[in-house]
Formats: sequence, C-alpha cells, structure tokens
Amino acid sequence: MGFRQIIPGGYLLAIWFNRIPERTVVWSANRDNLVQEGSILQLYADGRFELRDPRGQQIWSATSSRGAAYGSMLDTGNFVLANNSSVVLWRSFDEPTDTLLPTQILNKGGILVSSFSETNYSRGRFLFTLQNDGNLVSSTRNFPMDNKIFDYWSTKTSGSGFQVIFNQSGYIFLVAENGSVLNFVSRNGASTSQFYQRAILEYDGVLRNYVYPKSANSAGGREMAWSSLDFIPSNICTSMRERSGFGACGFNSLCSLGSDQLPQCDCPRGYTLIDPSDRMSGCKPNFVTQNCDEGARETDLFGFIDMPNTNWPFSDYALFEQITEDWCRRDCLNDCFCVVAIYNNGRCWKKQYPLTNGAIDSSLGGKALIKIRNNNATAYPSVYKKSKSSTLIIIVSVFLGSSMFLLLSLLLYVFCFTRQKSKSIQPYQDLPGLNIRRFSFKELQVATNGFKEELGRGAFSTVYKGILKNDNIETVIAVKKLHKMATEGEQEFKAEVNSISSTNHKNLVQLLGYCQEGQDRVLVYEFMSNGSLAKLLFENSRPNCFGILLLELICSRRNYEPDVEFETEMILADFAYDCYKEGTMHLLVADDEEALGDKRFDKFVMIAIWCIQEEPTLRPTMKRVMQLMEGFVEVPIPPDPTSSITSV
Repeated sequence: MGFRQIIPGGYLLAIWFNRIPERTVVWSANRDNLVQEGSILQLYADGRFELRDPRGQQIWSATSSRGAAYGSMLDTGNFVLANNSSVVLWRSFDEPTDTLLPTQILNKGGILVSSFSETNYSRGRFLFTLQNDGNLVSSTRNFPMDNKIFDYWSTKTSGSGFQVIFNQSGYIFLVAENGSVLNFVSRNGASTSQFYQRAILEYDGVLRNYVYPKSANSAGGREMAWSSLDFIPSNICTSMRERSGFGACGFNSLCSLGSDQLPQCDCPRGYTLIDPSDRMSGCKPNFVTQNCDEGARETDLFGFIDMPNTNWPFSDYALFEQITEDWCRRDCLNDCFCVVAIYNNGRCWKKQYPLTNGAIDSSLGGKALIKIRNNNATAYPSVYKKSKSSTLIIIVSVFLGSSMFLLLSLLLYVFCFTRQKSKSIQPYQDLPGLNIRRFSFKELQVATNGFKEELGRGAFSTVYKGILKNDNIETVIAVKKLHKMATEGEQEFKAEVNSISSTNHKNLVQLLGYCQEGQDRVLVYEFMSNGSLAKLLFENSRPNCFGILLLELICSRRNYEPDVEFETEMILADFAYDCYKEGTMHLLVADDEEALGDKRFDKFVMIAIWCIQEEPTLRPTMKRVMQLMEGFVEVPIPPDPTSSITSV
C-alpha cells in the first residue's frame, strides 16, 4: 500500500499486487482526486487515518478509525486499522472501489464502481451492487451522477440475497442469510496457493474474474499474465436493452463482441469518434446533416450504407409494418429527422439522434440503412477499420485554426448572461441548411479597410476588426483570416463552417458568415466589445492566458476601475489565489450576490488558478479545462501558481 504515480505529479493512494510485473491496482482511496507530491498519509494519536495534500487539506479519511493504534497491510490485500486489543475498526475490504479479492465479502448496499478507462482510475460509467433488497445487479451509472439508470444484468434474488462471497477456492457466489448458495457469479475456481486472483468491474461494464500464476510451475499451461476465468454478462453489447443512457460504447456508436469476448466500439461509416483517445466517447457524423427547410430536403444528395445484423434498438420514433424495403428507404430519405432506418421482415423503424445502445450481432437480424451524404459514401472507412491518418490531418488542421477561438469565447462568456445580437446581417443559402452569410473577399477587404486593424494573431490565423454597413446601420465584426492551407479541400471547409454554425449555445460567440475564394478562408464573427479581453484572447492561446482572462472577467463583476492593485496580470493571479486559500473569494466579486450564489463560481476560480501555473507543463490542456468546467472531471485542489511541484 502506498502512493502510485498515475500522471506526472499526480498520485493515487492505492493497494496493488507487488510480486507481478503489472503491479495491478486493486483498491484506491482518492480515485477521483489525485494528490501531488508532498501529500502525506498519517495515523494520528487519536486514531484518525487521513490523506492530506501539501497544504494540509484533507483529501480522504478512513471512516470509524477513532481509537486505532496501528494499521496493517495483510497478505490478502486487505488493509486494516485496529486498536490496542487488536480489534479491527476499519478495513479496506469494506470500502471496495472496482475490485473484489479472495476472502472478501460484499454485503448488502455494497457497490463496485468501474474505472473511467484503462488508465483513468476515477469513477466510471458502470455499477455492480448488492442491493438492500437482496438483488445483485450490474447497472449503468447516470454519469457523472451516482444514481443508476438501468440494470443490464441481475440475479433476480430480491428478498433473498444476503452476501456476495469470494472464497479461497476462487469461486464467487451469492448466498442467502442461511448460507445457501443462490447464484454463482463465477463457477470456475482456482487455488489461491497457485494463482493470484481478482474480480473487477471493468470500464466496459463487464465483471471479470482473473487469475495470474504465482510461478511457472503453477501456470498449468497458462501465460504468466492475467487471464479471465469468467465474466458477466456474456455479451455486454446485446445486454443493453434500454432507451436511455450511452450503453456499452457511447452515443451513435456500435458495439460488437470480438473473438476474445471483449467488446469492440466502432463508428458506422461516415462517423468518427468524438474523442479518439476514448473509444467509449461516442461518434459524430463527418458530413453536413440533411436540410429540413421546406423545398430544400436534399433527397438527391443522400444515400444509404447497408449494415446487416446491426441495430440501435431504442432510438426509433416511428414504426411501419407490412411495407417493402424500398418504401422504407424512400420514407427515411424524405424525412430529415430520420438518420437510420432498420428494415426486418416487412417492418421499418425510423431512428433519430442520438442513436443509443447500438450493436452488431447475428441475433439481431435485419439490416440497418444508415443515411449519409452521397459524396461521403466512399470517403470514410468501414465500421471494422480505423480512420486513415490523412483524414485526421485534414480535420485537425481545420479545427486547430478555429476551435480554440470558439472554445475560449465559450468559456469567456460563462459569467456573462447576455450578448448583443446582430440584426443587420441577413441569412444566405450558399451552403445547404446554413443560416449564415457568404461574403466575398472584396467585401471583407472593404469592411476591414484592407485588413488594417489587427486584433491579434495565432499560429493558424490573424483576426482583424471590421465594420459592415447595411442600410446606414454599422455592425462591428471580428474577421478571422485563416492562413492558407493547400491541403484543405472545398468539402472539408464547408463541413467545418457547418459544424461551427450549427453549434448553438447561449454563451458562444456567434458565427455570422464565411468567405471561400481560391485559397482564401475567412470566418466572420460578432465582435467582442471588451477590447482588453479580446486583445488578451488573441495574443496567446496558452491556458495561462485563459486563466488570467477568466480571473479578470470574474473580478470585473466588481465594476472596479483599474488601479495599482491590478496593474499586472500576476498581481491579479496572486490576489485570486490568496482569496481562494484564505476562503475569502467573495472579495473577487464584492457584493455581487448573483455570482456568489452561482455554484460554478468556486469551481471556475479553481480552474483559473490551475491555468495560471507559472510552470507551463503543470497547466491543464484546453480539452481538460472543458472537462473540468462541464463537470465530467472533479477539479483538483489547485496549488500556489508559483509552485512547480504539482500537476493537475
């Protein structure tokens, strides 16, 4: 038992197998809140057993440990605290994370929570629970909340289940209060004298019982590695039988069982993973979705990809019977809301976004008719192949040029609940389905006086201030001129413009239009009136500038006039950190009750402090910042910005 480094500067208080190369973690105390160097685990004189960060703030403590005289790491993997009479007061076996070990018992109310991924030990998307009514269930978690959504596996033992026992022979079973066996969770045992063993609810929602030979002599033909004896459910892909929730693989994706009995998550043709580093993040279309405007349904621009034995069983909004497959295709094609049709034996189900609990399995029958744009029908790999690197390069090159501006604009306006909307720009229909204007390059040259007044620049673009004149009404705009990219094709740029224009958020700066002439690519946004903030936004896109930006915005709610107290950025940063450390963050916003009453306020200040760390490697990425702000990840305790010994 000790500290395990999970990321640079981030540590987990954990218990792990120490005599095998994998050093497999079986328990952790602070899985949602990594600690930094300088943290301590201490057994106090009164028996309190606590984990504290370098500032002395409590991160975790053992319950019911008052009066403990010593702690002991047992060979079973159980860490215990006992008093002077050797009476055990607390044990790690009573507070499991995602793993059970031989001799461990799961009592009523006991819960295993899967990890988020193979490398992220924070609480994930699935639960394994012996309910108080005696029913043993595997459930999807209403992530990031703690309540469950639905049960996808169950022993159906309500009223009789009492304990889940993992005995020394390697069997895992549910017993009644009188000791009789009600259900075997794992029927294949193994001797604890010859094998290390563990049962873990893994990040894909499957509970697996693993063994590892203690020596080559005890392997019995097995590899010197973890191998699975049993797992439940037998097919996680087809076990997800509920309309709500993201299922085994995320929205719009498809789950299939591989030859190794492990679920594979893939995107249908024309779709890619939202987060390539997380195969359970779900999929998004790579094409402009169908126009719903009357008279412009674009039915001639769309076709279908056929996938047999494929279904998203619970995403339908319409069902037709005794019809032909051609009728099903035509009806889905004429319906802009229909993204997939399922045809099976004269029945047609129409599906809409988001597609949930998708699966590929021979037991499903029928076929999925996946609607995509015709010009994309051969441009993307099949569900069984990975995307080509060239496609990723194009996508990344386009998004890097514009997404940082949008992302920072979104974060900038989190505390601003109103924004001015332009009334003088009329929508054009140059791109199907887009309610934005297409400008000529000459128009924008005139509007910016020859791209004269520069607001800022980055690695991929330069932003200029401009003025549009329409019926004697002047509208101030921000004109973002992308650097020329020879590899960027017409369809890719159109898809990017569509993606930006269709992202609707009350706090997102508005895209007014675009220009595409030859090699010129220009995006036109509404202008942010606060010049100092806009300048800071474009000077540098590193997270520390965003942190200063957010702190300045928070403090601006005080309606203060700039003075010597805030002459430099770091004085502002130091002031914010001191307020946070001393619990006086109300000083940042004076008497603004609206801000102080906002539950996000403290969290945003903490995020800002992380972003202004003096050491660049300690700052979170902007992707991480988004996860923190949206609540997908807990915000760790921020250190002093001038410290260089900690990491998010």
